[in-house]
This record gives sequence, structure tokens and C-alpha cells, in this order.
Amino acid sequence: MLKLDISLIYQIVNFLFLLFVLNLILYRPIRNIIQKRKEEMDGLEKAIQEYQARAQDSARGIEEGMVLARKEGFREKETIKQEGVEEEKSILAEAMAKAGDKVQAGKREIEAKVEEVRKELESQIASFSAELVQKILGRSIQ
Repeated sequence: MLKLDISLIYQIVNFLFLLFVLNLILYRPIRNIIQKRKEEMDGLEKAIQEYQARAQDSARGIEEGMVLARKEGFREKETIKQEGVEEEKSILAEAMAKAGDKVQAGKREIEAKVEEVRKELESQIASFSAELVQKILGRSIQ
């Protein structure tokens, strides 16, 4: 049977004290580190989303440019129809090559930016992990 004496009060006080100390020394710093890491991850995720949005805008702009180039090509085709079919084909081929070059240049730039953000994120993850392990263990890791 459970006895309600002074030792129960000591046990409760001891438990509450231990809970307070652990919260102060261990749990709160770890929660702070995790919160900072989450904030940085959210910031990097936002940057990635911004780069992806820019990539989509660039792709849309390139697509619109291709549409405009086609329209211009067809107008020129009507005005120089007498000059022959061969000249018409060369103009259209040139316009498509330029548009393809722009698309490739845009993709390379976007891929480079995404890779740069990923490398930065990976390097920060390693440092945060090392810092977290050092704080948990309370000593330096080599």
C-alpha cells in the first residue's frame, strides 16, 4: 500500500527539480539549435523556390520569345515569298537555333544556381550536425 509521508514529498520535489535542471541544461538548448536550423532550412527552401520561380518565368519568357519569333518569321515569309522557299527555311532555322541557345543558356544558369544553393545547404548541414554533437556530448569532436 502507498504511504503518504514526507518521503513522497521529497520524491516529488526531487523529480520537479531534476525536470527543471534538465530542461534548463539540455532540452532548451537543443530546441533552440533545432529551431535555428529549421529557420535556416526554411530560408534556403524559400531561396530554392524563388530560383525555381525565376526559372519558370525565364522559360515562359523564352517560350513567348519563340512564339514572337515564329510570328515574325511568318510575316517575313509573306513579304519575301517571291525570293524563294530556300531563303525562308534559312530564316526560320536561324530563329529556332537562337531560341534553342537561349533555352540552353537559361537552363545552365538555373542548374548552376540550384547546385550552388544545394552545396551551401550541404555545407551548413555538416557544420550544424558537428555543432549539435559537440553540444550534446559537451566536448570537441575531431
